Amino acid sequence: MVKLIGAIFIIVATTLTGFEASRHFSDRPKQLRALRSALQSLEAEIMYGHTPLHEASRRLAEQLSKPLSTFFGTFSQKLMDTETTVKEAWQTSLKEVWGATALKNAEFEIMKQFGETLGRHDRFSQQKQIMLTLTHLEREEANAVQAQAKYEKMVKSLGFLSGLLLIILLF
Repeated sequence: MVKLIGAIFIIVATTLTGFEASRHFSDRPKQLRALRSALQSLEAEIMYGHTPLHEASRRLAEQLSKPLSTFFGTFSQKLMDTETTVKEAWQTSLKEVWGATALKNAEFEIMKQFGETLGRHDRFSQQKQIMLTLTHLEREEANAVQAQAKYEKMVKSLGFLSGLLLIILLF
């Protein structure tokens, strides 16, 4: 009886681990879509609303879900509260929140490069930078969707099957 309960615990634990690992594959495309949408909203705020950057970021933080809302909220706070450059505020906010996202280093570098140009140019040059960043993020989103289709089901199955293997080896 104890062996059966132990086997059930092992299967449940490894299956849940597999599902948690697969969640990363499904969260990444969603977060990339949300990030692209946020940058498009930022572009609209800059180009047509003539909104200051800290105010546009605060509005984005209210519209988005976590962890991206946390990023834009932190960025807005850093711009308002501290005497820092836009680049420094962007990069520190990015580093603080990045661990909570499902995004990879390629997206981090894209966003970091975008932050280096943010607030340095006139509105039309800024719009071009946003469009370039959106193009890069679109490419990464296509890669993320491809990886999701390829690996998500495999990781779920691997969790369950590793539990079965562990039970066979232990008993």
